[in-house]
Amino acid sequence: MNEILLIVLAYLIGSIPTAIWVSRKFFNIDIRDYGSGNAGATNTFRVLGPKWGSFVMMVDVLKGVVATSLYILLPYYLTDEWDRTNFMIGLGLASVIGHIFPIWANFKGGKGVATLLGMAVAVQPVVAVCCIAVFLIVLYLTRFVSLSSILAGVSFMVFILFIFNEKETLYRVFAVLVALMVVLTHQKNIGRILKGTESKVPIFKSRDRRKQRRKGDL
Repeated sequence: MNEILLIVLAYLIGSIPTAIWVSRKFFNIDIRDYGSGNAGATNTFRVLGPKWGSFVMMVDVLKGVVATSLYILLPYYLTDEWDRTNFMIGLGLASVIGHIFPIWANFKGGKGVATLLGMAVAVQPVVAVCCIAVFLIVLYLTRFVSLSSILAGVSFMVFILFIFNEKETLYRVFAVLVALMVVLTHQKNIGRILKGTESKVPIFKSRDRRKQRRKGDL
């Protein structure tokens, strides 16, 4: 019974619609009416700019960390690593589902990538740091948050299955599910990237201007 209550709490934490509340409070709009219509960090970057996009992303990551760490409220899980891992994954997935289908926002939320990252930070911090590095490198090179998220999600699977060669079946299945979920929730973005119509986020503009100046000098 205690586990069920914590899973429900994890879902409610994940349901906090950060992007929607920020857009309504500070811009008097609903972020879902603009850009891709998604209530996540990527669309916030696109519509409200890097400052608020970064804020939304950090809060959404924190949702995943906090929800996944709720196991500490049950002393039993502090001493049993196997059961703790299972329970953490259950809590984390509940928060991700909450982010995608938030009860506080008519079940229309984001794609869950940032919250999923927060879950990974709590469960597998070393792998999470590697995925963050992949995300930042791709973002710097392309300015596509969607592509960065997709490759970070797929790299999570690659790190778990091949590079760190995690032996536990639960981790391996979880890693594959993460990659599949990220790809499936970004199908429209993938289509726009292939068509060349995906929007880039307004960051690293100074880098782009330097590139343009160098091209002009040639």
